[in-house]
Amino acid sequence: MAGRQAFKEEKKSRIVEAAARVFARRGVFGTVMSEIAAEAGMGKGTLYAYFDSKEALFFAVFEWLAHKAFAHVTVSVSALGGSASERLKALSDSLMALWVDQTDFFTLVMEFWSASASSHMRKRFKCAFSQAYRDFRDIVSALIREGIERGEFRAGLDVESIAAALVGTWDALLLQSWFDEGFDPLITARDFLNVVLKGMANQGQGRIALDSGSNA
Repeated sequence: MAGRQAFKEEKKSRIVEAAARVFARRGVFGTVMSEIAAEAGMGKGTLYAYFDSKEALFFAVFEWLAHKAFAHVTVSVSALGGSASERLKALSDSLMALWVDQTDFFTLVMEFWSASASSHMRKRFKCAFSQAYRDFRDIVSALIREGIERGEFRAGLDVESIAAALVGTWDALLLQSWFDEGFDPLITARDFLNVVLKGMANQGQGRIALDSGSNA
């Protein structure tokens, strides 16, 4: 039974990944299910055994890409020790690097945004986008709070607002990269984050460390 379920999940993943490639090349409205079936190396009837419509498959592609992005940055942050600042920098670099790996799929991001505004799946996409952004903000908020608890960042910071601003900035930098091939989101993100980290730094901790050294 377990083997059969694993086989079904593997086939479903093949369909979703094939759909992502075809949607990225031809756009959602320009794609027909037979093209996805050919890309996945299976019959069209098999696709309908897993997804009852092209729209349902399109949403599955959104969930797959969102999960892939979240897993990528989560692993990057959790695998790195050190300070909260270092892990925030790793998170930023990881997100920008993910752009390089998934540039071909960014046309889909545009279509996902469009679906959240105008399609009959609007509510479903809006809820999914809301949850995805919330998940990323939670990661950033947790790192900032850890930095405050350790004395690395100053107390009294509006953690949620800073997290939302950082996630929004990263999102906007990737969007600019899509429209301007000469724009480097990695360098810009690093420079911006350095400014933010400097503003959050617990300057008092630095003065205490200096005073302790002078008294030694």
